[in-house]
Amino acid sequence: MKTQSLAKVLILSLCAWCNVSTLAISGEPEIVKLWPGKAPGETKELPPEGDFTEGGTRFIAGKPIHLITNVSNPELAIYKPDSAINNGLSIIICPGGGHRLLAYDLEGTEIAEWLNTQGITGIVLKYRVPFRDPDFKGLSGLQDAQRAVSLVRARSKELGIDTNKIGIMGFSAGGEVAARASLQYQDRKYERIDATDEASCRPDFSMLIYPAYLVNESKSLIEELKPAADAPQSFMVHAWDDPVTPLSSLCFATELKMVGVSCELHLFALGGHGYGMRHVDGMPVTDWTAQASQWLSKLAAKK
Repeated sequence: MKTQSLAKVLILSLCAWCNVSTLAISGEPEIVKLWPGKAPGETKELPPEGDFTEGGTRFIAGKPIHLITNVSNPELAIYKPDSAINNGLSIIICPGGGHRLLAYDLEGTEIAEWLNTQGITGIVLKYRVPFRDPDFKGLSGLQDAQRAVSLVRARSKELGIDTNKIGIMGFSAGGEVAARASLQYQDRKYERIDATDEASCRPDFSMLIYPAYLVNESKSLIEELKPAADAPQSFMVHAWDDPVTPLSSLCFATELKMVGVSCELHLFALGGHGYGMRHVDGMPVTDWTAQASQWLSKLAAKK
């Protein structure tokens, strides 16, 4: 049997075993640099970008986590679904990692690949870490996220996506980045540098999965994150026993309700923190993609 035919048989067998349509399989992601030169505010050189796993110290669903740190040159990894199932939605994904590193596969590439099975373009944002400003740890991530939304919108026709259905998703500290990008779109955190920045940096919807750092010491939503009535609609997931307080999600959802913005919040009793979308037996929160799929299908169908 020829090598190509054997590879095809193996792929088909794997897809059947995983119950995934072969139409959802996309090729290698397109890598796009976020900035034409140095990112805004960069004044010193970091050590070389680090790429590693946590070894035997932490596994999720029996697998290690692929981590990245010392990111100075942020970029987008664009995963496209098969054109036969492309529904026009796109989502920029912000992995978590405490603003020190990025859980790049657990909360990035694995999510993009799942989105492809839903007909959605998944775009992993490798934003700058570790944080540059100790007083605003999410600043460089927010700058990168705002630029990412503008860049994706400016290239929407080329990417085969709907310019009015560009979302942003974040996990943990990446959830803070996504939340700020969803709410602070009228306050671009860098000076416009080219035509890309003429495109709006407002996401059309947000998905916050166990978001972190959204509440202050008094356990209320951070003042600058209070949403306006034109804030994007949101989908949120959190576990009650998450040590990174579920109050971030509860307070965010409450404030959206106060201004009449649609929000779907899924709060589970157990699950802890940092599971991505890897299934863990006995932890229903790890299957949150079932609810997300229904929510996204409604967005895709909306004219």
